[in-house]
Amino acid sequence: MKTALVTGGNSGMGEEITKDLLEKGLRVISIGLELPDFKHTNLIGLKQDLSSEKNINESAEAIKEYAPTVFIHNAGAIRAACLEDVSFSDLTILVNLHLGAAIFLAQACLPFMKKEGSGRIVLISSRAAVGLASRTVYTATKAGQIGMVRTWALELGPHGITVNAIAPGPISTPMFRDVIEEGGDKEQSLLQTLPMRRIGESGDIARAVNYFIDEENNFVTGQTLYVCGGASVGFLQI
Repeated sequence: MKTALVTGGNSGMGEEITKDLLEKGLRVISIGLELPDFKHTNLIGLKQDLSSEKNINESAEAIKEYAPTVFIHNAGAIRAACLEDVSFSDLTILVNLHLGAAIFLAQACLPFMKKEGSGRIVLISSRAAVGLASRTVYTATKAGQIGMVRTWALELGPHGITVNAIAPGPISTPMFRDVIEEGGDKEQSLLQTLPMRRIGESGDIARAVNYFIDEENNFVTGQTLYVCGGASVGFLQI
């Protein structure tokens, strides 16, 4: 049975991605701050904080027995702050979470991908990678993911492994709703800046993941797909 590793698989976009993969017959390892609140025969839950170097290393070791050949790194956090207020703590946490966890969990998956001569890596970046006020560390690390995707695509293509990124715009997740109240004035103002005039749903991201991990889509690598309702080509203010 093919195994997929999904970080942040216990809520929001990660939960939707996890459920979709399970429906498609994959075994899924979900690593998150909490265990998934749903059950499935092929679901393995690991409770780990991937902003911690120790927990990243523990997770990388734990997943090896399942030989994952699909890796979706979705776990993320915002840590909003204007430049004057950015702290080293913000920087360390998001570098570990967005970049460190991606690197060392991908390393753990690589032997199995190379053995199969096939593999899929998808990093969930953000539309904010092109810039967003009060997101210094968030945008830096999400843009860093896009740079890693391009680099890994060059390195791993000869092994049959594709590496791509998805950059969501405003998606109705618990993290997003911590910032934007549903139906509030801020949401209405945001909608006026989006060409599609709606907030995205987790399913929009899960469908994009499906495209990148499809076994037949083996000629697409090093790419970033903005699933953002047009926000990446217009003005966005949150």
